[in-house]
Amino acid sequence: MNMNLASLAFFAALAITMPSNAIAHASGRGFVLLLPTTTMQWSGAAAVALSFLLLIFIPARALKVLFREWTIARFPLPRVETVISLFSLGLWTALVIIGFTGARDPLANPLPLAVWTLLWIGLTIACAIFGNLWSLLNPWSGLVRLIAARSPPLRLPEQIGYTPALIGLLAFGWFEIVDLAPDDPARVATAVSIYWAVTLLAMMAFGERVWLERGEFLHVFFEFIGRLAPLRFNRDKLIRVTLSFPGAGLIHSPPPSLSGALFVLIALATVSFDGTSETWWWLAQLGINPLEFPGRSAVIDQNTNGLFFAATLLSGIFIFSLMLGLWLTRTPPSLRKAVCRLALSIIPISLAYHFAHYLIALLVNGQYALAAATDPMATGADFLNLGQFYVTTSFLNTRESVSLIWQVQSGAIIAGHVIAVCVAHHMALDLWRDSRRAAIGQIPLAVLMVAYTFFGLWLLAQPTA
Repeated sequence: MNMNLASLAFFAALAITMPSNAIAHASGRGFVLLLPTTTMQWSGAAAVALSFLLLIFIPARALKVLFREWTIARFPLPRVETVISLFSLGLWTALVIIGFTGARDPLANPLPLAVWTLLWIGLTIACAIFGNLWSLLNPWSGLVRLIAARSPPLRLPEQIGYTPALIGLLAFGWFEIVDLAPDDPARVATAVSIYWAVTLLAMMAFGERVWLERGEFLHVFFEFIGRLAPLRFNRDKLIRVTLSFPGAGLIHSPPPSLSGALFVLIALATVSFDGTSETWWWLAQLGINPLEFPGRSAVIDQNTNGLFFAATLLSGIFIFSLMLGLWLTRTPPSLRKAVCRLALSIIPISLAYHFAHYLIALLVNGQYALAAATDPMATGADFLNLGQFYVTTSFLNTRESVSLIWQVQSGAIIAGHVIAVCVAHHMALDLWRDSRRAAIGQIPLAVLMVAYTFFGLWLLAQPTA
């Protein structure tokens, strides 16, 4: 082992043995990767580039067959949505009460674990498989149907689009990444209470469906993620279960407004900056020794600026790549139409980063969530009859297990980018109506996706503080 690797190994061992505060939502790693990650980075980027080149030679008819949706079941819609929502309201009320009155340890109190692990990580993955489950589980719809008037008193202007949801997403991202103590149970309980009250008033003012579809950021986020699901439950008068290649729902759904397109881009930028802000590289740019991290209060301004810069930068690069593609073809569609349509192709990448970034947090904090569920008030109770339950992090302490985790994370990122390339190519064919111009027009976007693949794999390999 050369001097650089020896130094990294020494600092990794030192970092593992140093005491630190628990972080309930972060995907921190306790092992510095001494793996051949450079090879994987270039291989992953090459795989995405090769996927784009192969798609150019695939007939459009074959691509349409690939993204066809197959109905596999139909059955009557049971009238349980209101009951489920009211049950969810009762559960969230109990969690908020425990947040204020229960244990101060964020890994013993079930509220922070429910928000950061079960909702933000677990439900996102579930929605990527089964569609937007939050539309059933949200804690507002049932109550609104019982107490609100059928005709809401106010009308949400169409030109506002997804702006309220976009503001909510940025506020949520800031709270997670920048706030001094986003895992403190009382702080989370306060944030959840305020958000619940504001959302309830907005639903009563503008109508349940209107505010969910354009104002409530969790519903909007899970709806976009749910369009990627290979197995979806579409509810109307009947429940229709469809099976498809991942991403078919993105192709068959109408494009969002410009603010909706920005929502998709900023969702990816937020999780990307969340990972970046934890790396030694980022702390080095701020002049901070990662082994002597002074605390979140020392980087509030820098991380706030970094978050908004990341959102602006990614959105700007995406729009510029489409501008360049339109310039290369010198034909319609309009830039606005291209942005609104092709932004949906970013969703597989966003999901891949979400899964990869939070995988370790899910593996570790999912165990803490189970422990908190059996003993929510930290009194020694065992409601789930788990017996002596111990949370293990031993899989973070060996090269073999860390290598396997990194390979799963890397595989998810590569797969997400390949699906994104396929979706973007199908959309480009619809936009340009000509296979040659579609191939030329999406070259800058394909280059962006390949570059982002390399960035994502590089980010996974970075040691974090």
